[in-house]
Amino acid sequence: MIEAANRMQTLKTQFFAGLAARIAALEAQGIKVIRLDVGSPDLPPSPSILEALYRSANRPDTHGYQPHFGSQALLNAWAQMYRNAYGVEVDPKTEIVPLLGSKEGIFHLTQALVDPGDVVLIPDPGYLTYEASTRFAGGEVYRMPLLPQNDYLPDFATVPPEIAARAKIMWLNYPNNPTAATATREFFERAVEFAQAHRILLCHDASYTQITFDGYRSPSIFEVDCAKEVSVEFNTLSKSHNMAGWRVGAALGNASALKSLYILKTQADSGHFRPILDAAVQAMTEDQGWLQERNQIYQRRRDLIVKSLKQMGINVQTPRASLYVWMPLPNGRSSEAFCQQLLEEAHVSLTPGTVFGKYGEGYARISICLADNLILEAMDRLANWMAKQ
Repeated sequence: MIEAANRMQTLKTQFFAGLAARIAALEAQGIKVIRLDVGSPDLPPSPSILEALYRSANRPDTHGYQPHFGSQALLNAWAQMYRNAYGVEVDPKTEIVPLLGSKEGIFHLTQALVDPGDVVLIPDPGYLTYEASTRFAGGEVYRMPLLPQNDYLPDFATVPPEIAARAKIMWLNYPNNPTAATATREFFERAVEFAQAHRILLCHDASYTQITFDGYRSPSIFEVDCAKEVSVEFNTLSKSHNMAGWRVGAALGNASALKSLYILKTQADSGHFRPILDAAVQAMTEDQGWLQERNQIYQRRRDLIVKSLKQMGINVQTPRASLYVWMPLPNGRSSEAFCQQLLEEAHVSLTPGTVFGKYGEGYARISICLADNLILEAMDRLANWMAKQ
């Protein structure tokens, strides 16, 4: 056998890869599994985005290597989206680095900035890549608990001074995955103040900011004065424009941090496919009204899930944003055992809260990325299964 590098010992096969293999085995037996575990939009982008992709792909001059920054039109489009969606200005010349999806940017920025022994503050529960990228870089993870009694917001006052002094990066993510919690501008002001006081780069994962319900509007970190001095925000069209498989994202904000990310990316990839970038320009610059119509579909699905869970006696919060419902489990059930048994016996797949960290114990994450009829069938299966427990 060829031995892997020592740093590979910090990684393990991601949960969803293993889950997909088990579901495939069940389906090979003729079992219909309803997947409410992964947050992959099931609806398509707008027809005009698809048309822009088609037009560009039919040109003979769009199939070669592209600059790492993409086209000027792409950079301008990101700046325009930030202006329109959040009311903030981002300099296309120095404050934007396009990404092959925000996930790779999150991983690569950590490699570009974190040395062995540096501390990275991550939310718990939180997106898996924050921890994986830190450990791969040789950094030390410090978990900031997201607790229901604090509205799933970290309490910066509980971070020990000696940890804050060693911290290089702090990750935040609102609307939150997995809890679906939201954050106010006042919270972001406190976060920026904490980052400034301890010379920490505040990295905000803003993947779900344009999936909102009931009139709620999710802020960007850059709505806080001077945030760019200490902040990078990651954004993506994966969730906002139903383009998860297209892998279109961007890191925006602090020019110094972005320069390091850019240098690393020039070693790691060779840019994106031009037709996808041209379609991304269309996505960000066209009339955004269709996103509101799409959000109404998600809101309806959210309501179906919340209503069904409450009828089962589960006291679930109604999320104002994101693609998820954060479900407390009954009777102190273990997250992993509950979800595994539900999959094997009722053939409904949810994500155990502990996948996202130890403070996710006692919860399961439910995705709203399925059609109404499948959601209702899944809720019926869950209710019937729970009645037998």
